[in-house]
Order: sequence, then C-alpha cells, then structure tokens
Amino acid sequence: MKIAGRIKNGTLGEAVEDYLKAIHQLSLRSDRVTPSAVAERLEISSAAVTKMVKRLLELELIEYSRSQGLRLSREGERNAARVLRTHRLMELFLARELDLPWEEVHREAERLEHVISARVEERIDAALGHPTHDPHGHPIPRRDGRIEKAELTPLAQLEPGERASVSRVADSDPDMLRYIGELGLFPGTPVEMLEPEPFGGSLRIRILGVELPVGRELAANVFIIREAELICEDS
Repeated sequence: MKIAGRIKNGTLGEAVEDYLKAIHQLSLRSDRVTPSAVAERLEISSAAVTKMVKRLLELELIEYSRSQGLRLSREGERNAARVLRTHRLMELFLARELDLPWEEVHREAERLEHVISARVEERIDAALGHPTHDPHGHPIPRRDGRIEKAELTPLAQLEPGERASVSRVADSDPDMLRYIGELGLFPGTPVEMLEPEPFGGSLRIRILGVELPVGRELAANVFIIREAELICEDS
C-alpha cells in the first residue's frame, strides 16, 4: 500500500478515517455506495467527496466504478474496522464507566476515535471485559479486523402477531436515540407487533408488556431478531 498520505504518527488522517467508516456503514445498507450518499452522510459537498475519492484511490484504500460504486479495498476494510473498533469501545466505556446517556456517547466517541492510542484502546478493552457489542447493539470489530455480520431486519417489517427481540438501533441521531430509550427499545428488549394503524399511521407495538404507538420512521431505525431466529440460535 502507498503511504504518501499518512501523517507523522503512522495513522491515516481524521478525514480519511471518517470517509472509510462512512463507506463501510453505507455498504451495510446498500450494495452500491455512491459519492452522493457519502456526501449526505458526512454532510459535506459533492466536490469535497470527489477530491477525497481521488486521494483514497491513490492510497489504494478504495475501488470505484460507476456501475459498482465505492468499495473498500482489503486495506480500506482493515482501517475502517480499526476506527470502528475504537469508536464502539469508547461508546461503551463512556456509557458504562462514565454514565453518559446513550444518545450522547456516539458524538463523543466521534471525537475520541482519532486520538486514542492502540495501547490505551487495549487497556479499555480489557477493563470492559473484552465486550462484543456497543451500547446500541452494534458489533465491536475484533483486534484482527473481523466484524460480526448479520441481516438487519427493521422493526417495521414485523407482521402482526410476530414477536422479536431488539438487536441494535441506529445511533447517528441523538434526538431519535433519546426517544428510542424513552420507549424502552434497548438491545435485548422483547417486542411484539400488534395491528398497525390504517392509512400509513403508527405501528402498535407491545414493548415489555406495554402497548405503545411507534412511528414508521423510528421503526425503520430499530433492528430486530425474530423470535423464531432466536430459538434457532439457542438450540
């Protein structure tokens, strides 16, 4: 791999790491990641993305074609996993050890993920008992870069009468996260889909025995494992 774009401490710059993480996250929801999708996620201009794509290609961290979109190379995947590992460990550390609300830890970890050394990260990992998931249910990459992969089924796809358990929630919107927490939709929480309200209205969901209306936009950002899948995993 070329190393012309590396900075003095031997790691990639903050902007490069943010792009790699964004491309990785977008690839989980779409087979084709476009530059415009990256611009929207990072809230930057298309021109800025075009410039960075050229740099990432020079560093051999991505591959790009109009038909297949942006894809991380093997080295790009390794670096994205490294940043994600630090980020998610920091989220859990901030939530568990410093008692920060779960809607705040994502943004704080965004700042810290670029400055924590490998040595400090290892100490945090050990202090937390080598966890496998962050507070929002997202898998923490292993030290070798491997990441647990799972089908993401939105809560909104449950059929009436189906039961499931929350597996993870989207963590980029702190206001939505706060509301998800108020509803009790934490990872591991059992849920049951009741009858949806007509004409595109809210979904009626039983959460810990309480019937509550849940908006469709919110339900699209909460992911579940169906009860039948849970039984198969336990058997």
